[in-house]
Amino acid sequence: MRSKTLVVLMTAAALALPSLASAGDGRYRYAKVVDVQPLYRYETVQIPQRECWTRTEYRETSYRRSRSNGGSALPTIAGGVIGGVIGRQFGSGDGRDAMTVVGTLVGAAIGHSSAQRRYDDRRYDDGRYVDYHRAPVERCETWYETEERRTVEAYRVTYRYAGRLYHTRMPQHPGKRIRVYVDITPA
Repeated sequence: MRSKTLVVLMTAAALALPSLASAGDGRYRYAKVVDVQPLYRYETVQIPQRECWTRTEYRETSYRRSRSNGGSALPTIAGGVIGGVIGRQFGSGDGRDAMTVVGTLVGAAIGHSSAQRRYDDRRYDDGRYVDYHRAPVERCETWYETEERRTVEAYRVTYRYAGRLYHTRMPQHPGKRIRVYVDITPA
């Protein structure tokens, strides 16, 4: 029985000696993580918000017209022809010719006046003429919403090794155990 106990003790010593002999040069071991606390960083961020819509607006097209020609001659000519045809219907003989001439002159004057009124309604003081037309226009507005964000900056880790508690700070979560460097130096 004594020899059995001696064999067990010798085997245990043989297994323990290599780890004790190499303990002075430092080795990596694993320690159990007891607690992990995230360390937060708070920052204020402005997030742009944009809203767009389409609405109908009136746009202007401006152009210049010289005062000398009064625009197109077409309304004046058309008015003269129509007036001449109407005047020809009245009178007889030389009176018919006179009524044709009068009708032509009155028709031309009415055509010219009508064309002139059409342009005069749109005139500015500087002699420009403007036409207005409707067009869809997209409008956008941007504003900023302020948001407070919380991000994990690091972790405060408490771990247990050889019956004692230690603390460290790590950039990522360590999990259930942490790798530690153990160096035993004789005193």
